[in-house]
Amino acid sequence: MSLTLERNFTAEPLSPVLGASIVGLDLREPFSPSTKRAVYDAFVQYHVLCFRDQQLDHDQQIAFSEQFGTLERHMAMNRGTVHPLVHIVTNLGADGKPSGKVASTLWHSDKSFRPQPALATILHALVMPPDGGETCFANMIAAYEALPEAEKAELDGVRVVHSWEISRARAGAKATPEEIADAPPMTHPLVRTIPESGRKALFMGEHASYFEGQPEEVGRVRLAKLVEHAVQERFVYRHKWARGDLLMWDNRCLLHRANTNFDAARFPRVLQRTCLRGSAPA
Repeated sequence: MSLTLERNFTAEPLSPVLGASIVGLDLREPFSPSTKRAVYDAFVQYHVLCFRDQQLDHDQQIAFSEQFGTLERHMAMNRGTVHPLVHIVTNLGADGKPSGKVASTLWHSDKSFRPQPALATILHALVMPPDGGETCFANMIAAYEALPEAEKAELDGVRVVHSWEISRARAGAKATPEEIADAPPMTHPLVRTIPESGRKALFMGEHASYFEGQPEEVGRVRLAKLVEHAVQERFVYRHKWARGDLLMWDNRCLLHRANTNFDAARFPRVLQRTCLRGSAPA
């Protein structure tokens, strides 16, 4: 059932677990204060918003994003060539042809290694394969609430070290000295509270390395088990992209990853990404 949030747009749920399609807005036009408030409320409620049939260039996506906060810079390795606040997510090689490689295939929360991890990621589909290449989302509020009460009590207060350097090493890459200096290890609570709703969510993923103050191997094993629990099908929504889709999602309470279920050596997959800076998790 669609929900009318303003006279000019509605929200239609995309799945039982999370997500809504926003109908009736052209993101090239600035929002009125009431529309911005209603869109943000829907963002908090549904965690993923999908705006269909959008056509935004870099500057227009930046302008849309900045209505909701301050844009975060990207790592040096994935800054856009046109604007440092726009990251082009692509499987194209230097020759402009599909490379066969797909990035961001492990469950993660964007920029969780920052002192103020990303509030929202905005991803706009420019070119998509005819099938596959979905972005998958897992609901960390639902995953936390499904834990036994004794385990919730045990995890509350635990802090986790998030490390760009370690996550790069796990992916078989090596962080550069510039990247390490730009993103030193950072600790955040494993269980964070979403301020607008008061609900608790697990905060972990690819960049979460180990528990602070505990043997590293113990924390790594525990985090792996928590991720395995959190990405069960009952907590997951897979977004099937259409060209022109723009997704805006809540990094505070979601893990996400790209699906590799398409021929990445044959079909291009190109999107443009902006990220909004959040606040220190609590």
